Amino acid sequence: MKRRIAREKAVQSLFQVGVSGTEPDEAIQNVLEEQPSDDFLNALVHGTVSHLDQIDSNIKEHLENWDFSRIGNVDRAILRMAVYEMDYMEEIPVKVTMNEAIELAKSFGGEESGRFVNGVLSRIIKEK
Repeated sequence: MKRRIAREKAVQSLFQVGVSGTEPDEAIQNVLEEQPSDDFLNALVHGTVSHLDQIDSNIKEHLENWDFSRIGNVDRAILRMAVYEMDYMEEIPVKVTMNEAIELAKSFGGEESGRFVNGVLSRIIKEK
């Protein structure tokens, strides 16, 4: 599975985990639609879920004039995955992660999602 597809499936899985409390393995199986599993997908979902408190804290610190609870579920899933990737998957260039997250936000999110995700991730990156 290509990494772009794995990221899409990871966002869909994280959305399920965040909205309905689905267990990560079950959420992954739901989005795979009987396709074989993927190590990168598993790493993204399980890694994000296992570091959720730190990730959410990082996102909250970098919101401007916005409350964390008001972030749309899709945007929240994308931000969480991107922050996990930037903080814990050092082999992936930050610019790649950011570009992928923005494209996912444009595809899956609302009209302003791409700009919103870009703004939050840009503030996080500036601090690094």
